[in-house]
Amino acid sequence: MHAYVVNEPLGHFVPVELPCPVPAANQVLVRVLASGVNPLDTKIRAGKAAHARQPLPAVLGLDMAGIVEEVGSGVSGFQPGDEVYGMVGGVGGLQGTLAQFVSVNADLLAHKPKSLSMRQAAALPLVTITAWEGLVDRARVRHGQKVLIHAGAGGVGHIAIQLAKSFGADVFATVSSSKKHLVEELGAIAIDYRTLSTEQYVDLYAQGEGFDIIYDTVGGTTLDASFTAVKRYTGHVVSCLGWGTHALAPLSFRGATYSGVFTLMPLLSGIGQKNHGHILREAAALADAGKLKPFLNEQHFTADQIEAAHALVESGPLGKVVVDL
Repeated sequence: MHAYVVNEPLGHFVPVELPCPVPAANQVLVRVLASGVNPLDTKIRAGKAAHARQPLPAVLGLDMAGIVEEVGSGVSGFQPGDEVYGMVGGVGGLQGTLAQFVSVNADLLAHKPKSLSMRQAAALPLVTITAWEGLVDRARVRHGQKVLIHAGAGGVGHIAIQLAKSFGADVFATVSSSKKHLVEELGAIAIDYRTLSTEQYVDLYAQGEGFDIIYDTVGGTTLDASFTAVKRYTGHVVSCLGWGTHALAPLSFRGATYSGVFTLMPLLSGIGQKNHGHILREAAALADAGKLKPFLNEQHFTADQIEAAHALVESGPLGKVVVDL
């Protein structure tokens, strides 16, 4: 099969011919038609993501959408010809999705949303699972809550807005003024973090009491600010970027709680992979109901333009970047 290998940190994507994987028991062989590119992929390529445990040389790529080619023994939920999507490799020594085929645990897959293209579906898995694990699995988002999403125009952020809205929450999102229209189109109230202090937007939008749920996708001082903007006693702060050293006293003084999200854990440990498939099935239903749609970058990339796709992701573009294979 055709595949693209990075041999050393910041190395080129070298086209190679590799043996086609053979699906083992409970595995599915998928013909990859589209591979999503995430900031994490660029960090792995640069050798700056030790937590992903993906030594080079390697085939990179976490997300994909494609067509089932073959199923291993014990697989009952999929059959050849099915259109599927998932976050299936590219970490923990697993082959990534920048290849013609990938063989993956069936638990990690779901049928692709019928209403979305392969490109759109390939943009969803990592960011959707990350958003869902924080809002639904950890914070138990529900109707009528006030939810604040930090960096609402980002990859995880724009999905988190849509998920929170689908559960009936009132959604607010910090965003720069140039991206205000993006979160407003998704139904969130935009908060310009450059002109309003934390205290000001808590007073303005949460009556000074704080937000029921805050999802931090930025880390650093943004996470620190979340600890002071969350509602007393019942509030819940979630973060998928809890790097660094943070004082928990402001959170404790409000009697609130904190949860971290580490989306790679099931791929790295093999534990909890069924939940990824469950989340993607739920997400597909939301997409087909018109309640969830990824925001794609307008540029299209093919297999001979993977490096350009990575360069664009590193520049912090608007919209998710996908490579058509």
